[in-house]
Amino acid sequence: MKLKKQVTVCGAAIFCVAVFSLYLMLDRVQHDPTRHQNGGNFPRSQISVLQNRIEQLEQLLEENHEIISHIKDSVLELTANAEGPPALLPYYMANGSWVVPPEPRPSFFSISPQDCQFALGGRGQKPELQMLIISEELPFDNVDGGVWKQGFDISYSPHDWDAEDLQVFVVPHSHNDPGWIKTFDKYYTEQTQHILNSMVSKLQEDPRRRFLWAEVSFFAKWWENINAQKKAAVRRLVGNGQLEIVTGGWVMPDEANSHYFALIDQLIEGHQWLEKNLGATPRSGWAVDPFGYSPTIPYLLRRANLTSMLIQRVHYAIKKHFASTHSLEFMWRQTWDSDSSTDIFCHMMPFYSYDVPHTCGPDPKICCQFDFKRLPGGRINCPWKVPPRAITEANVAERAALLLDQYRKKSRLFRSNVLLVPLGDDFRYDKPQEWDAQFFNYQRLFDFLNSKPDLHVQAQFGTLSDYFDALYKKTGVEPGARPPGFPVLSGDFFSYADREDHYWTGYYTSRPFYKSLDRVLEAHLRLLRSLVNLKQVIINAAHYLVLGDKETYHFDPEAPFLQMDETRLNHDTLPERTVIQLDSSPRYVVLFNPLEQERLSVVSLLVSSPRVRVLSEEGQPLAVQISAHWSSATDMVSDVCQVSMPIRLPALGLSVLQLQLGLDGHRTLPSSVRVYLHGRQLAVSRQDAFPLRIIDSGTSDFALSNRYMQVWFSGLTGLLKSIRRVDEEQERRVDMEFLIYGTRASKDKSGAYLFLPDGEAQPYIPKDPPVLRVTEGPFFSEVVAYYEHIRQVVRLYNLPGVEGLSLDMSSLVDIRDYINKELALRIHTDIDSQGAFFTDLNGFQVQPRRYLKKLPLQANFYPMPVMAYIQDAQNRLTLHTAQALGVSSLHDGQLEVILDRRLMQDDNRGLGQGLKDNKRTCNHFRLLLERRTLGSEPGFFSKLAAMFRDLIFHSSRTNNLEVQDGHTSSYPSLLSHLTSMYLNIPVFALPVAKRQLPGPGLRSFHPLASSLPCDFHLLNLRTLQAEDDALPSAETALILHRKGFDCGLEAKNLGFNCSTSQGKAALGSLFHGLDVGFLQPTSLTLLYPLAAPSNSTDVYLEPMEIATFRLRLG
Repeated sequence: MKLKKQVTVCGAAIFCVAVFSLYLMLDRVQHDPTRHQNGGNFPRSQISVLQNRIEQLEQLLEENHEIISHIKDSVLELTANAEGPPALLPYYMANGSWVVPPEPRPSFFSISPQDCQFALGGRGQKPELQMLIISEELPFDNVDGGVWKQGFDISYSPHDWDAEDLQVFVVPHSHNDPGWIKTFDKYYTEQTQHILNSMVSKLQEDPRRRFLWAEVSFFAKWWENINAQKKAAVRRLVGNGQLEIVTGGWVMPDEANSHYFALIDQLIEGHQWLEKNLGATPRSGWAVDPFGYSPTIPYLLRRANLTSMLIQRVHYAIKKHFASTHSLEFMWRQTWDSDSSTDIFCHMMPFYSYDVPHTCGPDPKICCQFDFKRLPGGRINCPWKVPPRAITEANVAERAALLLDQYRKKSRLFRSNVLLVPLGDDFRYDKPQEWDAQFFNYQRLFDFLNSKPDLHVQAQFGTLSDYFDALYKKTGVEPGARPPGFPVLSGDFFSYADREDHYWTGYYTSRPFYKSLDRVLEAHLRLLRSLVNLKQVIINAAHYLVLGDKETYHFDPEAPFLQMDETRLNHDTLPERTVIQLDSSPRYVVLFNPLEQERLSVVSLLVSSPRVRVLSEEGQPLAVQISAHWSSATDMVSDVCQVSMPIRLPALGLSVLQLQLGLDGHRTLPSSVRVYLHGRQLAVSRQDAFPLRIIDSGTSDFALSNRYMQVWFSGLTGLLKSIRRVDEEQERRVDMEFLIYGTRASKDKSGAYLFLPDGEAQPYIPKDPPVLRVTEGPFFSEVVAYYEHIRQVVRLYNLPGVEGLSLDMSSLVDIRDYINKELALRIHTDIDSQGAFFTDLNGFQVQPRRYLKKLPLQANFYPMPVMAYIQDAQNRLTLHTAQALGVSSLHDGQLEVILDRRLMQDDNRGLGQGLKDNKRTCNHFRLLLERRTLGSEPGFFSKLAAMFRDLIFHSSRTNNLEVQDGHTSSYPSLLSHLTSMYLNIPVFALPVAKRQLPGPGLRSFHPLASSLPCDFHLLNLRTLQAEDDALPSAETALILHRKGFDCGLEAKNLGFNCSTSQGKAALGSLFHGLDVGFLQPTSLTLLYPLAAPSNSTDVYLEPMEIATFRLRLG
C-alpha cells in the first residue's frame, strides 16, 4: 500500500512537470513575434517548424493523457474500500445551511485533448446550401405566382428535349397513418387491409404496374391475416420490383418531437421484420407527411445503407427558392461531416401537397383532372370545378398533350431529364374501382405518349427506386453518389409553413401529457424490449438478478415479487407513488440504474412513518432526509412521509436498500418547512416530526444554496430570480415568469398543428397570490409555488456531481378551464445572446437558430425534444427537458417554452377537432448554467484550442471563425449530455412486495466490469428475434453512440468521474462474467454486415457516429 502511494505521488509530480513544460511551449508559440510578421503569412520553412511542433505537442499530450489514466487507476485502486453508498453525515451550519462532507473517493475529469478538436470545426468544404444562411437571406415574401400560387410561371421550348427524351416515372402510393382521426385498428379494418388485398390482385394483372408502401406496422398486421398463397405472391411482387417498401420503418415518424432512440428502434423493428418475412432491404426513404424535416433522419437512413430519400412538407418560400435555383435535389450532409460519408441524395417535392392535384405539375386545376378517382359519379371531386375525363381513343391525344405540358413544366425545375410524379394520397386505392380507374387510364396515356417519338417523352409506372436508378444512370454515377453539379446542403427544414403565415409550430407542444408519457415509455423500453406488460418485464428481470440464490427464483404472476414505485390508474392519469408500509419486518427496495455510467443520485421513497432507518446492502446505516408529504399547498398527509438518501448506483446495475421501522437520531435528518401565505386566510396542517414556520405576509426574497451555487427566489412569486456561483461575487440574472398567448379573432385560428397568436404574450395574472412552501434539508431543498393553474417546483440537490450542478424544475399544469389560451414559461437572463439560440434535433444533435424579425412571432418557435440553450462569451444557460415542447428566444437573453395549449377549434388541416382533451400534465426540466472558458483568460486548453485554430486552419481562418461566430454548429458539454441523460433516464425504484425473504438475502448486480468512456452512450442492447417466433436469438444488437461535445465550458470540480479515449472502447472486457464470443459491425438496422466477424472486441467510433454491432455473449 505504501509503495502504491509513492507511485501515485511520483506519477502526479511527473504529470505536473510535463504539463508546466507544455504550458511554457504553448506560451512561446503564441507569443513568438515571427508569427505575426507579414500579416500572418508564414514562409514554408516556418510552417514546417510549426507542424513539427504540433506533432511533438500531440505526442506529449498523449503521453500525459496516459499518465493521467495510470494515476486515476492507481488512486481508484487505493480507494476501492470507499466504494458503496456515501455514509458521511451532513452537518448543520450556524448560518442555517446544510453541508455534506466530501466523499473519500476521488473524482476525475480526464479528457483527451484530441477529443476537444472535434467541436472546433473547420474541417471539410462548406456546403453550397446552408439552411441557417438561406433563412437569413430569403425575403419570405408571398407573391402570387399565378396557377402555381406559391411559385412562378414556368416556360419551356418544345425543343428542350430534342437531344434527350424526358423520362417520366408515375409512382402510385397510399399514405396510411397508423392512427390519426381513427385508431390504428379501425383504419386497418375499414381501409388498409382492402388497399393491400387489392394491391396483390391488381399488380398481378399487368407487370407494368407499380406500387409504393411505407408503413410496416400496417403491413405486418395484414401479413398475419393472409394465407400462404398470398404471401408468396407478395414476395414475387417485391422480387420483381412491382412493389417497393420504402424507408421500411414501423411508421413514418414525426421528425420534430421524436427522440433518436425511438427513431432508430422503429426503423430496426421495420427492417428486421422485412428481412425475416419478405427478404426485402429498403433502398430509398419516403417521407411525404412529417411537418418539417430533421437532418437526423437522413443520417440514420444513410447509416442503414439507404442511398436516396424524398421529402415534401417544406416551407413554401424555401421550395420556391430551391425551384428557381434548380436545387430541389441535393446531397444532404451533416454539419460535422468532413469527408461526405453522411451524404444522402434527397429529392424535395416542389408543390403544395403530395396529393394528385399538386404532383403532376404546377397547375392543380389541370393535375386534378388526371386523378381518376374523382371521375364524375364518385364521392370526391375537383375543387377547381373541372372534373377528370376517362381516357378514350377519341380524347387521348388532347388529354395527353395537356398532361405532358405539366410534366414538361415540372421537369424544368430539376437538373435532369428524369421526372418523378407521385400518384396517390392518404388511404388511397382502398377500392378495386380506384385501382382500375387510375391504372387503365394512365396506361392509355402512357401508350399514346410513348408511341409518338416526336414528343421526346417516355412515361411509365415506377417505384421510387426506379426513379432514382434512372437519374443516377442518366447522370453517370453510382447509386447514392453525388451527380455532377448537384449541390450539397446542411441544416434542417423547421419551421414549416404550408401557406401565408400558417406555421406548424403549435404541434411541438400539443398534448404535452402524451409527449411526456412517450419519454417515460422510452426509458422503460430502452433495454427491455417488450411493450406487453412492460412493468412486469422489469419486475421479473430485476427479481431474478438480485437473488442471492438463483435456484430460489419462482415466477408467480398472481403475487409479483417486486412492485413499481409509481403506478398509473390508466393511461391518461399522472402516476401515483407507492407508499411502503413499515412494520416490525424489514422492507427491501431494489434500485435500477438504466445508464451505462455509474451515477450518484438522491432517491426518494414514500413510507408510512417518519421513524425510518435505511441500511445499505451490507447493513451499513445511511444518512437520510425525512420530509413531509403534501396533498395540497397547506395539507400534510398525516400517515405518509418521504425519505430521501444519496445512493451511488452501478452502471446498468441494481442495488438493494433495506428499510426498518425505527429512529436513528444521527442519521435520520428532518427537513424544515416555511409556508408563505401572502395574506391568504388558510389553515396549514402540521406534524410534530417536521419543523414548520408559517409566514403570513412576508415578501422578502430568499435563497437556497449548495456547494456549487446560491439560488435566489422572489418572496412574492416564489419563482427563480438569480444564480450566483460560489466562486463568483456577481449574481447572474435568471428570472422566470409565466405568460399567456391568445389566438386570433380572424377566421384562421390556432389549433392542434398551427400556432396563430393574437400578438405578444401577456403576463399570467392569477386570481390569488401564490402560496409558497420552502423545504430545506441536508440532501435537497426546494421551493414550491402554488398558482391557480400551475404548481412550480424548483429543487436544488446538495450533492457533488451531475445532480448538484443544475436546478431540477417541474411545472404541474392544469389549464382545463382555459378557452383558446396557451401557457408559456419565459426565462430572462443577462446573457448577451445577440438573437441566437440553440435547439436540439431529436436528442441527437444541436441546431443553431436565429431570431428573424422579418418573420411572424410563431415562425421563430422550434421543436425542443431534449434541450435548448443561449450563450455569450462568458456563459451558457441550458434548459433540459424530459418531454418535447416548443421553444424560442424572442429577445436577447431569453428562453421561452410553451407548456400547454387549449384550443377550441380545428385549424383546417384535416384533424377536424380542437385541443380540448387536456390533462393535468407535469413538465420536468433541468436548468444548467455553465461558464465558458475559451473567451476568458487563456489557460492551457484554451491556448491549445486557439493554436490549433490559428495554425492548422490558418488558410481558411476567416471563414472558420465566421462559421463559429455565426453559430452554424454547436455542441453541448459532457456535463450537459450527462444532465440530459439523468433527466430522461431516471432511476427505477422497485419495492419488494413480500415482507419475509426466503433463503439467502438480496444482493446488488453489477453487469459492467468497466465503465464506458463518458462520451459513449449505450443507446440500446436489443435482443434479436430468432427464426422461431417464440424464442429470442442467441445474438444481440449493441448500438453505441459517441457524442460530440464542447470542451469550451468549464470543467473544474465537477465531482464525478469522466474520461474519454479518442473514440476507442474495449467491449471484450465490458461485461462482468460474460465474454464477447462474436462481434460484427453492421449497418444501423443490422441488414448489412460492414466487416467479417472478428475475435477483436476493440471498437472505434468517430464523434457523433452511431454504430451497431451484432454480438454474442457467452
